Amino acid sequence: MIRVFIGFDPRETVACNVLTFSILRRSSTPVSITPIMLSQLSTVLTRERHPLQSTDFSFSRFLTPYLSDYEGWSIFMDCDMLMLGDIAELWAMRDSRYAVQVVKHDHRPTEKKKFLGSEQVAYEKKNWSSVMIFNNSRCRYLTPDLVNSASGLELHQFKWLESDSLIGELPGRWNHLVGYDVPDPNASLVHFTIGGPYFPAYKNCSYADTWRAEKDAMLFAVRQ
Repeated sequence: MIRVFIGFDPRETVACNVLTFSILRRSSTPVSITPIMLSQLSTVLTRERHPLQSTDFSFSRFLTPYLSDYEGWSIFMDCDMLMLGDIAELWAMRDSRYAVQVVKHDHRPTEKKKFLGSEQVAYEKKNWSSVMIFNNSRCRYLTPDLVNSASGLELHQFKWLESDSLIGELPGRWNHLVGYDVPDPNASLVHFTIGGPYFPAYKNCSYADTWRAEKDAMLFAVRQ
């Protein structure tokens, strides 16, 4: 069973549902998918919302190992994505040498704002944490207490690890940044990090037609 956790924000509910559908319809292996919803974590994640926090899951993503009882493996991904490949291929890349595996972007955004007027913040290792394969037993540092108290940079720059050598690298096609990365016909997971086609301002972004076709497929029902 592939265990997947998706960051959930009520402003992107449709994105989360389309991503879930896109994962399930292409997977060759059974998948368990859990949206990480703040409404279900009120007794666990108690930190106040940070002014620079653009989504509900900016910090809750780091509870994935805790929610997995620090056992086995789990994948986390942001909800503003679309799966175009078989997630079993990503799952097969688990490597016990590492505590976490990510696409190691050199992402240096120049714009000041992103979706819904959120401030765009540049920092080292930006977007590394938007797709993570967690080796849960090696991520016991990520307790609720730490996630509630650590700074955003401490979490997103993986300073909770003893060394960056514990961060394994995934192929870029598993976190293709729409609008930043060179177009890749082999992209397996596309990421609408600036804003997805479900927002009017980004309705014509790259992969918008692909996303809308996926949504239509998700809503299909045979009528009598």
